[in-house]
Amino acid sequence: MKFKNPYKDKKWFKYLGNKYVWVLLFFIVWMLFLDNYSYFDHRFLDQQIHELEDNKKYYQEEIRKDQEQIKQLKNPEQIEKYAREKYFMKKDSEDIYIIQFEGDTIQEKE
Repeated sequence: MKFKNPYKDKKWFKYLGNKYVWVLLFFIVWMLFLDNYSYFDHRFLDQQIHELEDNKKYYQEEIRKDQEQIKQLKNPEQIEKYAREKYFMKKDSEDIYIIQFEGDTIQEKE
């Protein structure tokens, strides 16, 4: 008595019995999960590249702003204005009063 496979005539069994399908499935699983250059590693690296490009744009903009400020500080009047605003400097004949209110939203830099 011979045993007959009941799934032999099914369409899905013909595909799963094919060695090329198994090789293709193995290749896909290998490339998605196991390889050093897997799809998920590429996604992670692409995300890092995107973040670094955003940082690059931000720092280039900050460099541009600083360069403009340096150009302005070549003028002696601008140097005086900057020193008064940022460092609370004064002339010998002046008095400066800094008034802070409770609950003031401006925080002092430490």
